Amino acid sequence: MRSLTDRIDALIAAVERVGEDHAEALAKVHPTHRDGALNVLRYAELRTHDLRPLQAGLADFGATRLSTTEPAVLGRLRAARQALGAFYDEPRKFRYSEIADAFARADEILDDHADRLLGPALDETHSRIMVTLPTEAADDPGIVSGFIATGAELVRINAAHDDETVWLRMVDNVHRAAEEAGREVRIAVDLAGPKLRTGAIVPGPQVGRARVKRLPTGKVIAPSRIWLSPVNLPAPATPELDGRPVLPVQVDAEWLARMAVGDRISLHDNRGSKRHFTVSEVHADADGAGTPAVLAEGRQNAYIAEGTLLEHDWVKARAHGIPATEQRLRLETGDELILTDDPAPVDPAGQEVPRIGCTLPEAVRAIRPGDRVLFDDGVIEGVARGTNAGADGGAAEGPTEVRLEITRTKIGGANLAAYKGINLPDTDLPVTSLTEEDKAALRFTAAHADIADVSFIRDRADVDTVLAELHTIVRAAEEAGDEAAAARARDLGVVLKIETVPAYEGLPDIMLAGMQHANFGVMIARGDLAVELGFERLAEVPGLIMAIAEAAHVPTVMATQVLEHLAKDGLPSRAEITDAAYALRAEAVMLNKGPHINQAIEVLSRMSTKLGRSQRKNRMLMRRINSWVPEPEN
Repeated sequence: MRSLTDRIDALIAAVERVGEDHAEALAKVHPTHRDGALNVLRYAELRTHDLRPLQAGLADFGATRLSTTEPAVLGRLRAARQALGAFYDEPRKFRYSEIADAFARADEILDDHADRLLGPALDETHSRIMVTLPTEAADDPGIVSGFIATGAELVRINAAHDDETVWLRMVDNVHRAAEEAGREVRIAVDLAGPKLRTGAIVPGPQVGRARVKRLPTGKVIAPSRIWLSPVNLPAPATPELDGRPVLPVQVDAEWLARMAVGDRISLHDNRGSKRHFTVSEVHADADGAGTPAVLAEGRQNAYIAEGTLLEHDWVKARAHGIPATEQRLRLETGDELILTDDPAPVDPAGQEVPRIGCTLPEAVRAIRPGDRVLFDDGVIEGVARGTNAGADGGAAEGPTEVRLEITRTKIGGANLAAYKGINLPDTDLPVTSLTEEDKAALRFTAAHADIADVSFIRDRADVDTVLAELHTIVRAAEEAGDEAAAARARDLGVVLKIETVPAYEGLPDIMLAGMQHANFGVMIARGDLAVELGFERLAEVPGLIMAIAEAAHVPTVMATQVLEHLAKDGLPSRAEITDAAYALRAEAVMLNKGPHINQAIEVLSRMSTKLGRSQRKNRMLMRRINSWVPEPEN
């Protein structure tokens, strides 16, 4: 027992020294984060020790096991020491009121920070629901109203898509819908960061497929369809119908004008097979702009190429506007792949060794032998075996090329397409977290939204870059005499996305850097974390990030694939319900897009209300369970 008290006394002394050791760093944080900054440094110090033997010993005496130290590290250690001292009838070393106040104050600070950043949570809930807006939300206010009505408390605009004119219409629709609902709805804008993706691939032949839909027995339950429109006008949008997608085809306007419902169109498709389609609909104005269109249906699959002859009443017309097929590289474990900084589109045909470009040339030049390279969310993994880049990251002459050995794919191989994500978890990338596009998006966010979600954070320097850019926006508004805009930018919420290995490994420094800004939080981007860290580590890493954020009294947003099956298919998997319950430990949970997103919001909202009464972070709140009341025996 004395060894336990000695160990706790040593830990208390160690965490008490932290403030002196890091006085300079603590002086830089915003006053609202002073308590959290000191506590997170204490927590980081505590986690450098293996506490498992101590926890087991404390449990034997019925004392705290230190499993919920995050809110107030020193208070929890003092509580454990006080409990052990009671066994020896020692005088109380610490006041009970100070220990209790430390925990209550920590929860209050975190709640205040969460309300400031994310807005108030609904009654009886701890977490908030953030929903990604689709492009259609810019022109359909009903989409936003539906999100809010079913429980969304924040919305997210993905700045990797669309432009400021579309974003502004989204913002206007959110404000209007929130006012109608009588609720506050915060708007977050997600900054894309540097785009590290595969380069272009030469398009394949212009061949489209009109497909039937069949039962397993072979019976056709939905026809193949083509959507005909004049070649000299923009093609109207294809109709959304049951079955396979409709194939758009442009033809001569005079030939099209002869069509009537019931007419027959014949052709020999790209395989030489005779195919027939019957006109089922004729539209004089298919797009509201006077563009005619014809829908025709067939009972067989047809491969229609650019220039295919279509025949109607002995008159022929050629097919135009057929989109080119997308070519991909086929890779299997053990294959070799060349990754190059050459921006020219690659042609897979005739390549002895497949090669692909990269949208960020400096990333290719930074790769060294032994570095892992992951493609398409980790579906394909390779290891650099050689490079022609020099030690300073430059090539002697010509494009830089990195020779990769493919070390993992799906069984049977996998396809690698253009513009798929690349992750380089072992490579020190010489790029900043903010691109010029991100800086423009940040200016938009400061003027029109409430929160900036910042991607590609790796270290303190990246955080300093973001805050410096925000300070530039504030200073520009002040110089222009627009104090309202300056105040809005000063209070802009900044959420740092933790999605890379360096960010996770340097979390204490990143937290301290972010806490220089008053309105601050972190997002746990589980998708990229899973790719970079490996799926096995994803079991513990999100919880560790939530723990250190709680120690800092900083709110967290849990993101990526929450209720994804439900949002896409209308039916959740069993595992993702449990996953969603875990995600609700965070101060906000982000949902992505999908045809059943309103159903996903509603389910998550009900779960949040239920769990809000029985859990707070990783602490179980033991509400009464009525169904477990024992019935007396007769």
